[in-house]
Amino acid sequence: MSQPIQITESGQEYLAELLAKQNVDDIAVRVFITQPGTPYAETCLAYCRPGEEEPSDERVELEKFSVYLDKNSVPFLEEAVVDFNADRMGGQLTIKAPNAKMPKVNADSPLEDRVNYILYSEINPGLASHGGEIRLIQLTEEQIAVLQFGGGCQGCAAVDLTLKDGVEKTLMERIPELAGIRDVTDHTDTTNAYY
Repeated sequence: MSQPIQITESGQEYLAELLAKQNVDDIAVRVFITQPGTPYAETCLAYCRPGEEEPSDERVELEKFSVYLDKNSVPFLEEAVVDFNADRMGGQLTIKAPNAKMPKVNADSPLEDRVNYILYSEINPGLASHGGEIRLIQLTEEQIAVLQFGGGCQGCAAVDLTLKDGVEKTLMERIPELAGIRDVTDHTDTTNAYY
């Protein structure tokens, strides 16, 4: 299997030193991307103690330690490079993941990734001229996408009509499994209210 992520020799040495300081046998590194395929994508490296990895993670054996790759992040980690640049201050670990923000989505991708893809590739570019944007906050068990309308969309009286109708229509057409959408600021939902 070709490795989706490359960790340079200096990067491996630096990480091996960090891992050694944790004093945990078989401690590994886990790599994952939060909000992959979106402008908010962040590539993260975390310590991974035995048992903390996900069952679906891909395991990569390096000379001095193992790396677990989050399954959903793997397509976005292509051509990613982890490097350590030594300098007088000690140096720093850098992660370059050129594909982290690029949507790589198909019919088998998780529902969340597909919703994000449509938001970022089709819906948000049209809102950008109004300074608005929409983010997926969560996907409920009922397959309802909870969206946050931000920027110029917030507090705009037309937000309900134009945005929700248009966005819901687009998302539901493109992703039939979706049950609907809800605005994160939707105050009509009192199921969790205390009063």
